[in-house]
Amino acid sequence: MWFFARDPVRDFPFELSPEPPEGSPPGPWTLHRGRKKATGSPVSIFVYDVKPGAEEQTQVAKAAFKRLKTLRHPNILAYIDGLETDKCLHMVTEAVTPLAMYLKAQVEAGGLKELELSWGLHQIVKALSFLVNDCSLIHNNVCLAAVFVDRAGEWKLGGLDYMYSAQGDGGGPPRKGYPELEQYDPPELADSSGRAVGEKWSADMWRLGCLIWEVFNGPLVRAAALRNPGKIPKSLVPHYCELVGANPKVRPNPARFLQNCRAPGGFLNNRFVETNLFLEEIQIKEPAEKQKFFQELSKSLDSFPEGFCRHKVLPQLLTAFEFGNAGAVVLTPLFKVGKLLSAEEYQQQVIPVVVKMFSSTDRAMRIRLLQQMEQFIQYLDEPTVNTQIFPHVVHGFLDTNPAIREQTVKSMLLLAPKLNESNLNVELMKHFARLQAKDEQGPIRCNTTVCLGKIGSYLSASTRHRVLTSAFSRATKDPFAPSRVAGVLGLAATHNLYSMSDCAHKILPVLCGLTVDPEKSVRDQAFKAIRSFLSKLESVSEDPTQLAEVEKDVHAASSPGMGGAAASWAGWAVTGVSSLTSKLIRTHPTAAPAETSTPQRSLPEGLPAPAPVPAAPTTTSHWEAQEEGRDTAEDSSPGDRWDDEDWGSLEEAESVLAQQDDWSSGGPAGRPAQAGTSDHKSSSDSTWTNWEAEGSWEQGWQEPGPPESPPEGTRLASEYNWGNPEPSDKGDPFASLTTRRETGAQPRPDSWGEDSWEGLDTDRQAKAELARKKREERRREMEAKRAERKASKGPMKLGARKLD
Repeated sequence: MWFFARDPVRDFPFELSPEPPEGSPPGPWTLHRGRKKATGSPVSIFVYDVKPGAEEQTQVAKAAFKRLKTLRHPNILAYIDGLETDKCLHMVTEAVTPLAMYLKAQVEAGGLKELELSWGLHQIVKALSFLVNDCSLIHNNVCLAAVFVDRAGEWKLGGLDYMYSAQGDGGGPPRKGYPELEQYDPPELADSSGRAVGEKWSADMWRLGCLIWEVFNGPLVRAAALRNPGKIPKSLVPHYCELVGANPKVRPNPARFLQNCRAPGGFLNNRFVETNLFLEEIQIKEPAEKQKFFQELSKSLDSFPEGFCRHKVLPQLLTAFEFGNAGAVVLTPLFKVGKLLSAEEYQQQVIPVVVKMFSSTDRAMRIRLLQQMEQFIQYLDEPTVNTQIFPHVVHGFLDTNPAIREQTVKSMLLLAPKLNESNLNVELMKHFARLQAKDEQGPIRCNTTVCLGKIGSYLSASTRHRVLTSAFSRATKDPFAPSRVAGVLGLAATHNLYSMSDCAHKILPVLCGLTVDPEKSVRDQAFKAIRSFLSKLESVSEDPTQLAEVEKDVHAASSPGMGGAAASWAGWAVTGVSSLTSKLIRTHPTAAPAETSTPQRSLPEGLPAPAPVPAAPTTTSHWEAQEEGRDTAEDSSPGDRWDDEDWGSLEEAESVLAQQDDWSSGGPAGRPAQAGTSDHKSSSDSTWTNWEAEGSWEQGWQEPGPPESPPEGTRLASEYNWGNPEPSDKGDPFASLTTRRETGAQPRPDSWGEDSWEGLDTDRQAKAELARKKREERRREMEAKRAERKASKGPMKLGARKLD
C-alpha cells in the first residue's frame, strides 16, 4: 500500500492570483494578490521563499510572521491566515496596496488631497503610539515600503520584520542587510560613543519624519534632503522639524506629536479627521451625538475620497439604521453615497435596507423615502415594488398628515411603471378616486388630477375608458381653481386616449361649461382645449380615413409614446416647486412668513354657480361612484395630527395671497367654502404654457397646508391674475356681469349671504333676552314668597313653647 503526502500549499484555502506581484518592497517578502477559494473575496498574500544559506533572513521572516499574527490594532495590517512549510512562508492579510503604488496612482488620477494625507499620517502615528506606549516595541522599519493602503483608503502599518522589544529582553535590533532600509536610520545610530542617547521612540520618530518627507516629495535619495521641507504643508513643517532634529531627546512621543498636530490650526485638525475619529467611536456615542453627526455628514461627503465614502461611511450608515435606531437622518447621506456605487453593489447593499425602511411607522422616515424615491427607483424590480413596497406606500393615502398624502401622490409617478395590473388599475385608482372627491386639501386634489394625467398611459384600455373622462370632468367642478385647470390640462394631455364620440359627447360639453368660469386662467385653458378638440374633430370630418390613425391609442394596451413622456415628467414631479413637506420635517425651522389659506373662489356678479356633478351612470368605476361632497368628519387641525415627532411649524409656507400685487377691481361677492376644506394658493409661479404643440404639463405640484381662515384684508381668489405674468390693461368682460336677486326671491341653497346670518343673530339675541327676563321675574317671585313666610311666622327659639 502506498501513502502519498498531502501538499499543504494545494490544501491552503487561499490561492495566489496569476497576475504578477504588486511589488517587491525592500525586505524578504514579496506581495501578491490572492483570493479566498470558498468565497472569492480578495486578499493580499505575502510570500517568502526559504533559500539555502539565508538562515538569518529566514529567522527574520518567521519573527515577522509571529508578530503580525499576534498584534491586533485597527492601524496595523490585519492578519487573516498563514502557512508555514520548509520551503515557504505565506502570510494572508486584508487586501492592500503598497503606499508607494497608491500615491503614484493617485497623482496620475489628479493628485492627492491633503485631507487624505492628513488622515493617513494620523493612522500611522497612532499605530506607532500603540507599539511604543502600549506594547513597548520598537518598529525599527518605518518607511514608505512598510505602509499599505486598503480599499477604503485607510493606511496600515506593516513591515514588522525588524521589530524588537524596547525593554531589551529580546536582544538588540536585528541586522537589516538591505541598504535601501538602512538609509532611514537616525544619525545617532552611527555614533559609536553612545553619547547621543534618546528616548525609546526617538529612532522611530526620525523614521516617521522620513516617511512624511517621502509622502509629499517622493522617494528619499539621501538623508541630507531632509533639511529642505519641500512640499510639506506649512502647518506641518514645525512638527516635522522636531522629528528630524539632530538631538534625539527633543523628538516628541507619538502621542504628543498627535496632540500637537491636532491643536487649532494644526495639520490634523480638519473635518475629515474628525469624521473618521467619530466613526471609530460611533458605538459608544450618545444618540443625540449620532443624530447631529449624520445631519452634518451629508454636507461633507462631497469633499471626502470616494473609496472612503463607499467602504467606510456606507457600512456605518447601514449599521446605524439596522442596529442603532438612527432613523430618517441617515437617508440623505445614504443616498448620496449610493450614487458612487455600481448597479450591482447598490442592489446588494442599499436596496435591502430601503425595502426594510418602507415598513417603518416613523412619519419622518416615510416622507424622506418618498421625497428621495427618484434616487433609487431604477434599482427596484417589479416584484419587489408590488409585494414589499407598494403595500406600505398606499397607507400614505389614508394618513391624517397632508404632507404624507401629498408625497404619496407624487411618488406614484415613479412607481406606476412598475405596478402590476391589480395594484395600478384597481388599488391605486380606488385611492385616487377618494382623494380627488373627498380630500379636504385643494392642492392634494389638484395633484391627484395632475398625477392621473401623467400616469394615464400606463392604465389598461378599459380602465382608461372608465376612469379618465369621469375623473377629469369631476376636477373641472372642483372649487379650487388650480384643480379645474388641472382637469382641463389632463383632458388635453391625454387627448389621444379618447374616441371621437367621447370627445364630442363627453369632453366638449364639459369644456364649454368652463368658458364662463369665474377664474380667467380656467377660461383661457378651456378655450385652448376646445380649439384643440374641435380641430381634431374637424380633421376627421374632412377626411374620415384618419379615424383609425387618430384612435389608434384608444384601445391599445398601453401607449409607449406617452409612457416615455411620463418618464420625462417624473423628474419634474419630484423636484418641482418648493414643497411644504420640507418644512414639516425641519428640526430647527427657520423664520418664514406665516401661511394663510387661499379663500374659496368667488363668482363675479352675474355668473351662476357651477353646476353640480351630474349623476353617475351605471358603472363599476370608483371615479363615477364617488359623490361630489367632501368628507368633513375628521378634524383638520394639524395639532391633532402630529405624533411626538418634531415636525416644525405647520404655519410656515411660501406666501399669502394678500401679498399678490396684481389685484383687479372685482366685487366682494364670495362663493361658499366647503366645510373642512382649506385651499392654498396655486403655484402661480409655475405657468401652464401652451400644450397644443407639445402636449405636456408644466404646472408645478400644488402645496397643501393646514386649514385656517384667511386673515383680515386677504382678497379673494377671483380678484387677482392667476396665470398672466403681466397685468392686463383690458377689462375682464365677465367681471361686469351682474345679477340682481328679485325681491322676495328664494336665496340659493348654497349661499352664505349676510342677510341670513343677520337674521339668525337677531333671533338668537331676542330669545336670549326673553329667557333672561323670565329668570329675573321668577327670582323676584321666590324672594317675595320667602319674605312673606318669614314675616308671618316670626323668630322662634329652640325648645320654646308656642303660646296661643
